[in-house]
Parts: sequence; C-alpha cells; structure tokens
Amino acid sequence: MRIRTDDEVYRVDAVWLGPPRATFPWRVRYVAYGVGIAVFLLVLTVERRMGIGFSFFSTAWGLVVTIVLTKIICSRINHERPLTAVSVMWGRELTAPRERPAGAGGAVTAARIRVNPTRPRPRRASSRRPRGSCARMKEVRGVRKAAQPARR
Repeated sequence: MRIRTDDEVYRVDAVWLGPPRATFPWRVRYVAYGVGIAVFLLVLTVERRMGIGFSFFSTAWGLVVTIVLTKIICSRINHERPLTAVSVMWGRELTAPRERPAGAGGAVTAARIRVNPTRPRPRRASSRRPRGSCARMKEVRGVRKAAQPARR
C-alpha cells in the first residue's frame, strides 16, 4: 500500500504566470522580487559609500551582484523555512554570545613578574661550603648526592 503525502501541494511555487503568451521569460517566486529590491537598494548604497559614482556601468554591475545575491538568499528559503525565519535565525546567530578563546600569544610583558622594593643582600662568607671534590654535591635525576672523585 502506498501512502501519498501532501508534498506535491508545496512544490507549486507562488510565481506569476501572467496572461497567455505574455509571461516573463524567467521563473521567479514572489518573495524573490521583494528580496531583490531590498538587495538592489543595499548594493547601490554600498557602491555610493565606497565612492563609486552613479553611472550606467556601476548600476549594471550592481544589478548583476543583486541577481547573484538574490539567488543565494532565495536558495536558502522555501515553504518550510520562510524568509522571516531565516532572517531571525541569521540575526540571532550573529548576536549570540561566543566563548572568548584564550590568547594564542602576542606581545610579551613583564606585568606578572614580582619586583621586591629592596635588593637581596649577599651571603656571608662563612655560610659557604668549602670547595673540594668531595664536598660538592651533584644532582642526578632529582636526587642530590656527593660527587664522585675524578678517576685517573
């Protein structure tokens, strides 16, 4: 037994079919016209802020950029994910709190080095050990023991 779903109802795009023999040569959903107008105004605003003057070629390139951006945006939206849900998701993704990673390095500072206000005093001469081969201590793997006399 085969169960039919209602997916075919949603596959129909809301596009303007127009009168017979007078339809557009392209197939675009209604929402794409609204997105395209908003993107075109945004692209023209960015062009002016960048110092690009208003001319035929700047407007033509703005139209090309608008078509590409509108196709990208409209490829992400459908009946299950409408434009409002995608724009709210995008806004929340941009404003979500992020974990601040620890610094990976940078300038070295001496901010954490403790400095004493007084100089250390030198040791007294009597507190030193006598110099000799047997009196010297040798550290081997963390264990201190008397150094062995040199063999000849």
